[in-house]
Amino acid sequence: MQVSFDAHPDGYRHWQLRVEGELAWLVLDVDETAGIVPGYELKLNSYDLGVDIELYDATQRLRFEHPAVRTVVVTSGKDRVFCAGANIRMLAASSHEWKVNFCKFTNETRNGMEDATEHSGQTYLAAVNGSCAGGGYELALACDHIVLVDDNSSAVSLPEVPLLGVLPGTGGLTRVVDKRRVRKDRADVFATRSDGMRGKAAVQWGLVDEVVPPRRFDEVVRERALEAARRSTRPRDAEGVELTPLEREVDEDGIRYRYVKAKYDRELGLVKITVHASTDENWPLTVTRELDDLILRLRTNETGLGTWVFATAGDPEAVLAQEHRLLADESWLGNEIRHYYKRVLKRLDVTSRSLIALIEPGSCFVGMLLELAFACDRQYILDGPPIDDEDSDERAAIQLTPANFGPFPMGNGITRLQSRFYGEDVGRLSELDKPVDAVEAAELGLVTEAFDDIDWVDEIRIVLEGRACMSPDALTGMEANHRFVGPETLETKIFARLTAWQNWIFNRPNASGPEGALRRYGTGQKAVFDRKRV
Repeated sequence: MQVSFDAHPDGYRHWQLRVEGELAWLVLDVDETAGIVPGYELKLNSYDLGVDIELYDATQRLRFEHPAVRTVVVTSGKDRVFCAGANIRMLAASSHEWKVNFCKFTNETRNGMEDATEHSGQTYLAAVNGSCAGGGYELALACDHIVLVDDNSSAVSLPEVPLLGVLPGTGGLTRVVDKRRVRKDRADVFATRSDGMRGKAAVQWGLVDEVVPPRRFDEVVRERALEAARRSTRPRDAEGVELTPLEREVDEDGIRYRYVKAKYDRELGLVKITVHASTDENWPLTVTRELDDLILRLRTNETGLGTWVFATAGDPEAVLAQEHRLLADESWLGNEIRHYYKRVLKRLDVTSRSLIALIEPGSCFVGMLLELAFACDRQYILDGPPIDDEDSDERAAIQLTPANFGPFPMGNGITRLQSRFYGEDVGRLSELDKPVDAVEAAELGLVTEAFDDIDWVDEIRIVLEGRACMSPDALTGMEANHRFVGPETLETKIFARLTAWQNWIFNRPNASGPEGALRRYGTGQKAVFDRKRV
């Protein structure tokens, strides 16, 4: 099955998007019969990857197509239920890699909602109008303000530990203590209570911001939404940019977009990704959308392609000019494109693939595209003429720009240069305002190694073949450890700590074995746990 991440509000099966001036409403009303794969029903507003694909599409359209929207209210269209979280039958039946990619994409979408609140002036508010469990509460936690209906039955809960033998896999534990600042002993009690908490107790513990009786619920939600809108700096009269369908060709050999090409080598288990420069004024947004779509499709549909090789092609001056305009653009749209590119680079940072950049003559690894190389685990540069034209005077080079010193930070809040040279002063590198050739790039530590044209083909072949011989699991763990040097943030804890544990727990018999909690949930049989702590 090939998963597509294309969506449009006209074709949503699970969400309703309604825009009312400066307010927007995202109403979750899941179609039980419309799971992305057969074999389960999406009861009680539970969700799967298909539900989250629509949510991601909606959050993107709100940022780009609706600049006047200042507050987004997330609520439910069903009676007395907000969201029951990730569908248990789906999780129990899914392969390990499906579960992992599902949790990762869901996390990234939640992080995107928080990013919109922090950087776009588009605040998310959760109107919890019914029972709210597991991933449903995690959806609410991604919002800036949580209003819970006080109807003597609706509660918020994270029941994964007591009921399913797993963890709240989309950041629940981390957001409760790091974002909501719930005291850790109370968080322990809360996360081991399958029934959760409701009413004033939920407010007292900091699990929600306020509880409101049903008769005043809609009124208070609108008041809070308007209060948040008044604090926003988003323009009231700007015209949005439509996110039209991407130009894309897909076949057995790869995926080709307008500016991004991906070619598969299934024998070596790799894909070569080439990003092309352009002077087209829409290039920054289009190339960002294409990279985003490609990363998602490869992660989900091509799990056997474990090595991604990045290349660029085109005029470096074109990239520099595009970047200069983008960084100087103080409009709401310039802000959105910059933060979108930042989020796509972050998506690459947490992708469980070996990432290698090849810098050759004809490349345009400068500034914002050089960030792609710095996101990679290794960078190799050719010191010599093009392999197919030894008489050419063209040589490979890279160039640092302001784009490498702040606009596109990693999830840990520092730049990729700061991560690369952790503990060192990278300010000295900002003085390099010209192209850097292969020898100097290697001396400065900006690349892993420079190979001459005689050795290039063999050395790169050895690198790629060597990668293909190693354990994918060991490589994933190694890369995740190396990429996030330095401080921890809520975001890095979610990906590097919580999801790492969740991925391990998903493989354990206590959760996924024939007598595990995921398998036996809803059958009337109790899970049988191996009591050894390991």
